[in-house]
Amino acid sequence: MPTNPTPTLESDVRIFIISLVYAAVGMVLLYIGYRVFDMLTPTDMQKAIFEQGNRAVAIIAGAFILGLAIIIAAAIAG
Repeated sequence: MPTNPTPTLESDVRIFIISLVYAAVGMVLLYIGYRVFDMLTPTDMQKAIFEQGNRAVAIIAGAFILGLAIIIAAAIAG
């Protein structure tokens, strides 16, 4: 049975929609992970970063988000 190696518009749209779904799932998981991390820390990270200007908390939050994003991307990629 021969297969058609030429991509069609239908398959491109399907791949695009699947990519959007994976991106949305990744962002939701990243947000949930950040909120769980924020609940586990002794201070309100949102307040410490934006109201108090605490750069150390911002660096820790950024490092956590970056690490979690790498893990989520690897899990989605398979």
